[in-house]
Amino acid sequence: MDDNHVGIDINSLHSNASVSAGYYTQVGSSKQNLTLKSGKLIQAWIDYDSVENVMNVTIAPTSKRPTSPLLSFHVDLSPFLQEFMYVGFSASTGHVLASSHILGWSFKINGQAQALDLSSLPSFPRPPKKDRTLTVGVSVSSAVVIIALSIAIYVIIKIKNAEVIEDWELEIGPQRYSYRELKQATNGFSDKNLLGWGGFGRVYKGTLGNSNTQVAVKRVSHDSTQGLREFVSEISSIGRLRHRNLVQLLGWCRRRGDLLLVYDFMANGSLDKFLFDDPKSILNWDQRFRIIKGVASGLLYLHEGYEQIAIHRDVKASNVLLDDELNARLGDFGLARLYEHGSNPGTSRIVGTMGYIAPELPKTGKATTNSDVYAFGALLLEVACGRRPVDLKALPEELVLVDWVLEKFTQGKVLDVVDTRLNGQYDEGEMMVVLKLGLICSNDVPAERPSMRQLVRYLDGEVDLPENLMPPAAFDGGAEGFDAFVHSFSTSSSSPSLDKMSSYPFLENGNLGTS
Repeated sequence: MDDNHVGIDINSLHSNASVSAGYYTQVGSSKQNLTLKSGKLIQAWIDYDSVENVMNVTIAPTSKRPTSPLLSFHVDLSPFLQEFMYVGFSASTGHVLASSHILGWSFKINGQAQALDLSSLPSFPRPPKKDRTLTVGVSVSSAVVIIALSIAIYVIIKIKNAEVIEDWELEIGPQRYSYRELKQATNGFSDKNLLGWGGFGRVYKGTLGNSNTQVAVKRVSHDSTQGLREFVSEISSIGRLRHRNLVQLLGWCRRRGDLLLVYDFMANGSLDKFLFDDPKSILNWDQRFRIIKGVASGLLYLHEGYEQIAIHRDVKASNVLLDDELNARLGDFGLARLYEHGSNPGTSRIVGTMGYIAPELPKTGKATTNSDVYAFGALLLEVACGRRPVDLKALPEELVLVDWVLEKFTQGKVLDVVDTRLNGQYDEGEMMVVLKLGLICSNDVPAERPSMRQLVRYLDGEVDLPENLMPPAAFDGGAEGFDAFVHSFSTSSSSPSLDKMSSYPFLENGNLGTS
């Protein structure tokens, strides 16, 4: 309802009941407003009466409990309660940096929960300057209740004008822009200029005043996992790359906590907006096939055409950008790694997005050209099928895209997976090549995946796809018309299943964490 409310949510993000934050000093008195983001200690009481099936929620800025609850809701919690359950706390901060603290909580079944002794609670964390912190104390009585406190706190940070240039910044290639110039170009980073956002921050459309050149300015968020290390990596890698199918980095800016990158402006945004979630415009097959070949050409340059081997490590539809003629350019090199030709890549923290991560990465920690090929295979399938590599909304048998495509392939019905929005208007030979290569690239065994040079030749039609490179049959007997399979390919899921993924401690919200 607003950014300052209390709600009761049951198995949903939509509140069953909600009311603006406040409290009553006495029965019949008017409600006193309470600002959740004030930074002051707030105490909460959650009571559930299992006889009357009523949940009461009360909050107050002091340890003295108000006489009347702020919110009452009639609900039978018995269908949701188990004999053993977990009580947890979570917090949401919106788009900006904030912090929330649970200093203490008390719980009781059948009776009054023990009062919190504020003097014995941990000391209040001293917030940084310009930060705002909310601290909550909680008392829970009666039956077991799972508590989730979601607090949106917005922080206004004043802009400081000083720009300090360190020695290492002078050694980086692309042009260094002033913060003032980029602020003016984006109309003060106005929401009207916002092109998109993600885990790494926001991207704004801008126009450079001295040349009227349209650019895209990526402003790395303060609480982003992409810190100074990734920022410098993106500058040092993409800044020296030159290829028609790579997004060109024009320049950059670092100003204290603000990290900004300036790119060529891509008029049609990212590829995922044309494939998923009811796109406004549907790409025809010729456009899709040209995009696929463009990405392949860009990856070939990264792997073989540059003075070092560049591993992108985050190939996916949202990182494929389209210019005004729908030509594909691979972007976002914040996770890229470079190493010398003939040398072995070192281990590093596991990064990437669920569905695109090669199965060997969690085991070895080494990103290679083969792991980029695996992600490219996922991209091939999603462009052909118009589906995400892992679609939680899909039918169980269609949950993992590569498994579904392989199953249809072995049944001799692989064209059943083609995006229905193409209305059957596509070159069947090209489609079969794309689907087969998508499966081959998804091989569990890295050495069995083709190189990007081989893939480019197959896609360009320079050579035909050999019979012995076809995917395996998932079941005994093989698929009709495809008997000469190479059985060295794994017949298990090429993408980690959800059960397997849950065992990876570094998975966070579909993306791999930074630890």
